[in-house]
Amino acid sequence: MARRGWPVDVHPLPPLLHNQPHLIAGRVEALAAELLERYGAVAVGYADCGTYGALDAVCERLGIQRLRGLHCYDVFGGAARLQGFFEDQPGTYVFTDFLVRSFARTVLRELGLDRYPDLRDTYFGSYTRVVWLAQEPDDELRSLAEEAAASIGLPLTIVETGTDGLERELADLLSGAALA
Repeated sequence: MARRGWPVDVHPLPPLLHNQPHLIAGRVEALAAELLERYGAVAVGYADCGTYGALDAVCERLGIQRLRGLHCYDVFGGAARLQGFFEDQPGTYVFTDFLVRSFARTVLRELGLDRYPDLRDTYFGSYTRVVWLAQEPDDELRSLAEEAAASIGLPLTIVETGTDGLERELADLLSGAALA
């Protein structure tokens, strides 16, 4: 944000909300309502993220905007590219850099796979591959991505996306929210 000179403050919500997307809209609404009392404009840095429109209803009610897309994968990789991955192999599981870094905690531990590895097929038996949308790949992240994919028994495909898609979406969001 500072590099682009955007005059914004970031107020994050817990990333583990993605494991329970039915909670996202309510948490966003509570935080956004609080922030609207202090700021002239508020924007939501979430795509739909599995809320099935509940987040859009919050945004409409509060008169705010969110990132476009069904999920952050659309933001990083582009909606058309993601649709192509899913059409090519419907059993595609997607990583972002964040998920690569936090996989042991946010997936293996949260789903109990660290304690009950036999649940692997219950959770991931229908998946056929992992696609890592690598925003800032390096050797450490590559190793973590390979380890994460191996831990769920799936082959890894790496697609370097950079952060241009995110930056574009943020610029559009901020200009629409009259923040930039």
